[in-house]
Amino acid sequence: MGIYTRSLGLLIAIVLFTTVDATAQRRKKNKKAKKQEIETKLITTQLDSVSYALGMAVAENLKSSGVDTLNNKAFQEGLIAILNEDSTLVPEDSVQTILNTYFTDLASKRLEKTLEEGRAFLAKNKLRPEVDTTASGLQYEIITPGEGEKPTEANQVTVHYEGKLIDGTIFDSSYERGQEIQFGLGQVIPGWTEGLQLMSPGAKYILYIPSHLAYGTKGAGEDIPPNSTLIFTVELISVD
Repeated sequence: MGIYTRSLGLLIAIVLFTTVDATAQRRKKNKKAKKQEIETKLITTQLDSVSYALGMAVAENLKSSGVDTLNNKAFQEGLIAILNEDSTLVPEDSVQTILNTYFTDLASKRLEKTLEEGRAFLAKNKLRPEVDTTASGLQYEIITPGEGEKPTEANQVTVHYEGKLIDGTIFDSSYERGQEIQFGLGQVIPGWTEGLQLMSPGAKYILYIPSHLAYGTKGAGEDIPPNSTLIFTVELISVD
């Protein structure tokens, strides 16, 4: 956690030390008053701008790491203690252990939350009459049935598709790229391998793929979190 190193801690402390009183006042006012107070009382020099921007960046970093609640007083005191080279309430050689334990627990809770959200989504989706569910847990909805022989794992297929998370966030789309893709059916995630074998050329399905048939606990890059249930709209263009 680089944001907790001594050098950056000194810079962050400047932000908190110079803005703590104004922050308490701003919370009592509306957004317009907040902006005006910041402009007239805080942001008057380049150092003010840099300090405020650094505070924003640190807060954004913490939020992206899953930290949305802090004891602000304790946080401030820890920074000031390092800034002033005072004794700390937590031994400095224990800091990394404390943070590692916290963020490990936080990651575990996040994984469980994502998994439970996916399960709840699929349980509700399963009740829709237009949705079928296979023995593996894959759900699918037929938009256009298609005609002809269905592919096997040995086949190459050409498809158009759009992939999104259950909150509607699109993470990939061949439609947006304007280019179909071709791949071996045995070379993709299990949900695709199974789902496309249900389809004939010309078919368009929506596949609802539980995490164990997608990317599981690893996720995929920054766009697909671990334990994510995925939704793919897939058109099977051809089978080779």
